[in-house]
Amino acid sequence: MVKMRWYFVFFLVSGFCSLVYEVVWLRLAMAAFGVTTPIVSLVLSAFMGGLGLGSWLAGSLLHRRLRAISAPAALRLYALTELLIGVSGLLVQYQLAWGHLLLEGTVKSIPWESSAYYVVSGAWIGLSLVPWCACMGATFPFVMAAIRGTSGTESQRSFSYLYVANVLGALLGTLFSAYLLIELLGFRGTLEVTTTLNGLLAAAALAASLSLAPSGVSPATVSEEVSPRRLYGLPEPGVLVLLFMTGLVSMAMELVWIRQFTPYLGNVVYAFAMILAVYLVATSQGSRDYRSWVRSHDPKETALMWAVLGLLALVPLATADPMLPVPQGHFTLGVVRVAVGIVAFCALVGFLTPAGRAYAVNVAGSIVGPLLAGFWLLPWVGERWALIGLSLPLFAAGVLAASRVNSSVTTQAGARFKTRFRFGLGALLAILLVSMTHGYEQRFSEHEVRRDYVATVIATGTGFHKLLLVNGVGMTHLSPDTKFMAHLPLAFLTSPPKDGLVICFGMGTTFRSMSSWGIRSTAVDLVPSVPAAFAYFHPDAPEIMRSPLTRIVVDDGRRFLDGSTDRYDVITVDPPPPTAAPTSSLLYSREFYAIVKQHLRPGGILQEWLPKTGADAATLASVAKALRQSFPYLRVFESVEGIGFHFLASMEPIPPTSSADLAARLPRAAAADLVEWSPESTAEQQFQDVLTRERSVESFEAKDPRVPALEDDQPINEYFFLRDEISYYR
Repeated sequence: MVKMRWYFVFFLVSGFCSLVYEVVWLRLAMAAFGVTTPIVSLVLSAFMGGLGLGSWLAGSLLHRRLRAISAPAALRLYALTELLIGVSGLLVQYQLAWGHLLLEGTVKSIPWESSAYYVVSGAWIGLSLVPWCACMGATFPFVMAAIRGTSGTESQRSFSYLYVANVLGALLGTLFSAYLLIELLGFRGTLEVTTTLNGLLAAAALAASLSLAPSGVSPATVSEEVSPRRLYGLPEPGVLVLLFMTGLVSMAMELVWIRQFTPYLGNVVYAFAMILAVYLVATSQGSRDYRSWVRSHDPKETALMWAVLGLLALVPLATADPMLPVPQGHFTLGVVRVAVGIVAFCALVGFLTPAGRAYAVNVAGSIVGPLLAGFWLLPWVGERWALIGLSLPLFAAGVLAASRVNSSVTTQAGARFKTRFRFGLGALLAILLVSMTHGYEQRFSEHEVRRDYVATVIATGTGFHKLLLVNGVGMTHLSPDTKFMAHLPLAFLTSPPKDGLVICFGMGTTFRSMSSWGIRSTAVDLVPSVPAAFAYFHPDAPEIMRSPLTRIVVDDGRRFLDGSTDRYDVITVDPPPPTAAPTSSLLYSREFYAIVKQHLRPGGILQEWLPKTGADAATLASVAKALRQSFPYLRVFESVEGIGFHFLASMEPIPPTSSADLAARLPRAAAADLVEWSPESTAEQQFQDVLTRERSVESFEAKDPRVPALEDDQPINEYFFLRDEISYYR
């Protein structure tokens, strides 16, 4: 006889592994297909769809084979699903990488910004994730069948008991993967851990099935579900609509929250993990509370709760308000913002949508929600109005439920007045919450806002005090440093350049400076709205873009190089800040530098910018080691504003050159561009200022001798929690 505590362990570990996979797969999918909101939505929808599909298929199998499947057989099916889930830890990373190769190879003609790109990438993500997630979804029905076949009516209590174990495991998996395991072990090491755990689970379940004695109880004679007819006091069709809507709204809001809270939690993966952890705990507790509450209350009493849910949906407008007098850049305070913003909402969502197989329609809504938010709401109206729009169906549900209750002949006039008063008060509070909170763009008196499927882009400021923000994060300002990103490597070339490439457009300053050399200049940026703001920062942008020598490409910089055969004299890279931005490591890794070398002409130079902000000792050392191991010749200069470093890397020597010689190599237009914003009056003086700031590569490596060179599998810069919060060093 398998004791219940062993089932608890099974589901604790199973939940842990499943959520580790979700966190890691999300990051790997972004690396393969792009750091965009639609990619996040596709991963979330594939994950939810797979879970729902697996649960439905397993339940259908058990229902059709009711008499044929014994408790030991059900437990062996569970062992098989755990084994298959473990296999996914080995294969999915390669499946996603193959999808990347597919898009850059056989279908590389598909533009990055096209809907066709997301159709193809979404289909591949679905093929890569859904089958394995279906195995995850099948685990619960198989184990419950085994318990029912041996414990009879005890399975009613078992469902809640194991649901708690699964949620607890999922919580631990979410937090451990994002905040511990990836930083310690890298992606492959983390997946190896979970694969091993799944294998051990499969072996333990198989061994347990051999000693399992069936009690003769039919596997389906006990149900853990609350009948849909008892929910909300509504007819079943109305219940199904509400369940679909809550799944859609809650998962769509999860995507909006990720965008809202990322500036306060460091990067997208940390924001996703923290929001998911809060969501899991709060909704599961709310679901358990409903099971107790419904035994002693009339379901019709939930009418007002829908309006309260709509009001709580708006609370993140306040906690994510950029004008809130709370310091930014502090992780703990970021967690507080998230908790205060979404805990109450998530708990009430769980209360109003208790768990059970009858709620497959809720899963359907959970699939549609991220797609709706990622492909429509966020690109069209942004985070603030997306959240407001998503709250409206909740208020409407409250009004409809209340009107049904009030239409009852037994409802007294006083009760109807009380209900109307409460709804009116809730509506007033919602209006106040919307009117008194602010979006990111409202911080600035003069600005332009552009939205697309990737980000909300704000261009703000006047004169020399202009700023570019992407999803609330400051990207860059008008600075001579961004001019040097082009002029410094171009001037160090020993022969006149012909072609240059700028990866990451920013304000377009580096691209503008490169074009002043009169060479073929190409710029690549992931976010369509970023190059669209070029003219806001530089009045001569239209003239530059009319030149037959200039070209702007909307694409992922690394993907662009992967699919190109062009070669350049200079490639300059300015990864998006902060240094810990998601997948920024893909522009600092040894694998990226191997790609860059294939696109540099003989004697060509890579300029890699590394800002000081957010770059701790481990990051500085790791990037320096990756460059040194990739290029035999490397020089480093601190920038003129002292805010970062220019790494110049080449396969051929970069000889010492005087400031006079560097200045002499500049065409007249380039020399004028270099001193446009300079405190110095001549190009020679500008170069002299930089040359005096040269630093040794060894000084960077010595900042943390133990840290490895940055690789795709170990993004040192992106995962920093242990280093920042508990001073952990490798």
